[in-house]
Amino acid sequence: MKINLKRALIFFILSSVLVYGNTTLLTEPLPSKDLNHYEKPVIKRTSTTVSKHSRKSFDFDIIKIGQQDENTLLIVGGIQGDEPGGFMAASLIATHYEITKGSVWVVPNLNFYSIIKRSRGPYGDMNRKFAGLSKKDPEYETIQKIKSYINDENVKLIVNLHDGSGFYRPTYIDRMHSPYRWGQCTIIDQSKIDTQHYSNLEDISLQVVDYVNRFLLDKEHKYHLHNTRTAEGDKEMEKTLTYYAIKQGKAAFGNEASKSLPTHQRVYYHLLALEKFMDLMGIEYKRKFNMDSAVVKNIIDNDIEISFYDNKIKLPLAQVRNILKYFPVKPDGTIDFVPSNPLMSIVKHKNEYTIYYGNRRVSKLKAEYRPQDHKDTKVKINIDSKVQEISFGSKVKVNKDFIIYPIKDYRVNVIGYSNKKTQIETNVLINKKKMMQRFS
Repeated sequence: MKINLKRALIFFILSSVLVYGNTTLLTEPLPSKDLNHYEKPVIKRTSTTVSKHSRKSFDFDIIKIGQQDENTLLIVGGIQGDEPGGFMAASLIATHYEITKGSVWVVPNLNFYSIIKRSRGPYGDMNRKFAGLSKKDPEYETIQKIKSYINDENVKLIVNLHDGSGFYRPTYIDRMHSPYRWGQCTIIDQSKIDTQHYSNLEDISLQVVDYVNRFLLDKEHKYHLHNTRTAEGDKEMEKTLTYYAIKQGKAAFGNEASKSLPTHQRVYYHLLALEKFMDLMGIEYKRKFNMDSAVVKNIIDNDIEISFYDNKIKLPLAQVRNILKYFPVKPDGTIDFVPSNPLMSIVKHKNEYTIYYGNRRVSKLKAEYRPQDHKDTKVKINIDSKVQEISFGSKVKVNKDFIIYPIKDYRVNVIGYSNKKTQIETNVLINKKKMMQRFS
């Protein structure tokens, strides 16, 4: 019988082995200045607290993928922390798409602090701060920073992702399907702008709407064009990111998925819209998954992990337990980590560290404070009758059984296994039957 030990964790003090169709372009794509590829982004973070004083620790990320050129698409997600469809879709573009031609910049977590707080905006609606803002506003620096990216000469088109209430319809049908709802639409502030590239906002939006409507999961989800005609007197919309962008001569669009839909379906529709925007700009891409709402859900829920202390500990988060005890933390109380997704953070409260994925609380780490060992020690393990030298932090597949050999100056603790006779867990043959399931 084949035994799979994928979820057993062999834990050494501060070190671990984890077991376990045709497109009509509205304008010719701009010529590329060069074919310099952006460096693959690596996000390194340190745990923090959540308070007014630590808000600046939640600065947003700008992730550049593809090749540097002057025909760049800027995607913005997370301007409001209670709209996970938008920021999840942006993060998937950054992590699960390869841009083979063109340039895409992704801001998946513009208002990262509001995402952690699960709030539309702890300091007011950030999407109403672009017309004018006091320097005393807590989000002043964030607004100035995102404006600098909008104004960058390489950025030619901006899409701001939102989740809106109900289902937008041009004429009133009922309370949830009316001109007063925002879900399932592509938004423009006006039909055209006076700029050289992508000036016909309405024609672009209609092509995006038509494309999305080819792949509806339900006829109720039908997309529409929503022109807010902002300059005709809509004072609230004059304060938004997209209106600021078009005032700077940049083509800008909002894309709204309905809050009536589960998050993965919202992400599905956002991705469809973004792919059409890329097509219209001549940006080519490879997607690492099939465009299916169930597949999108699986990726959001399961394709996530986090590594700690220069990859010495790696933790898959798909089915992680709610609480992990005795987690090693440096004496200064900080945890260094690299997330697989830019929406991940770790928040400290007393001796507990909560792992967040967007606004989801994934797990809590109960701290055990220990000094960190920086030695590049290897572990000698017999896996399925084959002796191997394993680096700390490696993932190892075990089919039948394993033996950990003693390591000088280290105590070996196999999580989920207990040797009641000797309390020693080296030189012992361990298989799945000997592991306690509640620790697996």
